[in-house]
Amino acid sequence: MLRLKDTRHQNTASFLASAIRIAEYYGFTPLDAAASAPAPVSKEKRRMPSAAECEAQIAFARRDERALVASARRCVSRARGNDALFLWRISSGPTRERSNAPSTALELHVVGTNEAIAEALLIVVADAIAAEAGIKERILSINSIGSPDSSNRFVRDVGTYLRKHIDSISPTLRPRIAADPLGALVQLIERGHPATPRAPQSMEYLTEEERRKFWDLLEYLEVFGLPYELSPHVLGSRDCWAHSLFEISTTDEETGVRIMLASGGRYDPLAARFASTPAATISIVCEIHGRTRVKREPIPSPSLYFAHLGPEARRRALGVLELLRRAEIPVHQGLSFERIGEQMAAARRFNVPYILIMGHKEAMEGTVLVREVATNSQDAILLPDLVPYLRKHSVATVA
Repeated sequence: MLRLKDTRHQNTASFLASAIRIAEYYGFTPLDAAASAPAPVSKEKRRMPSAAECEAQIAFARRDERALVASARRCVSRARGNDALFLWRISSGPTRERSNAPSTALELHVVGTNEAIAEALLIVVADAIAAEAGIKERILSINSIGSPDSSNRFVRDVGTYLRKHIDSISPTLRPRIAADPLGALVQLIERGHPATPRAPQSMEYLTEEERRKFWDLLEYLEVFGLPYELSPHVLGSRDCWAHSLFEISTTDEETGVRIMLASGGRYDPLAARFASTPAATISIVCEIHGRTRVKREPIPSPSLYFAHLGPEARRRALGVLELLRRAEIPVHQGLSFERIGEQMAAARRFNVPYILIMGHKEAMEGTVLVREVATNSQDAILLPDLVPYLRKHSVATVA
């Protein structure tokens, strides 16, 4: 949980206002303002189960997972066909710590895409929020548990391993080893049990396709320049999570103990209980101190749209957007789109006078094309010169 004494904020409202401003820069919108998608017309009507019904069917491995169910249900209900949604909401902040301290959480959700850009975007935004708050040391830990099907062997071997160490495990936890080996392992990790470092690791059980999917995410982080560590101890319920799981933490200067700031991952198995759509999330938990009511600042209307062409340009897009965010230059983006035609159509809907275009050639050369829509003229600008160019030509002004 993020402690306000470690940040530049005097109260919770100040932190949330700053965090929401960053999230909305990257295109996240409030969940409560997003209309629910109309129910699909089908002969086989599927009733969306309640959160309580789902909770009764899930084996929760962590203390903070139960709160995800209600959020997932609400976010997934907004899914609209092939359009990805970027949503945020403020909720009560359950943590993994055994603490009764009141907390709140800013949840970020990307619904409607199974591409690694979803997780990469969530991680980059959460890291930017922590950095803006004044957290200098930020540790990103990441793991993959693969698909529910492929991780069966991993869970089976975890159960076998824990049974070999049954004598060193507390009697209250022993019954869980047979029913939920993964949940038992998570609890042992939280307690610092000496047998956990030698336990089976989920990444060793990934199929080749799942490894490539995980490498896609890691490549986004490496291109962006965000350090990370592979950690087999970042785990969670297979009823909730699949593929990537991640945590952002910092180190307490006095005790040297790691303090969890944010956690999340891809929750496709949980989303599938409500609708046939992929989804990912990250939750940033902050202690409650002082004012909590957030006064949102008006969002300036961008005069730019950033479009990418090809996987290399898409990987470098996050770095360009962060460059513009730090310069306080608003921009629309289409990171969830793969085809350039979809992005150009979105740019027309936004009616922006300028479009930034990065293709494979530009990505390799470290440049971006600045196109004026009215004249269709364009200049190739080196990335270090992009912000000065936009300001000099008044492209950065609000439309």
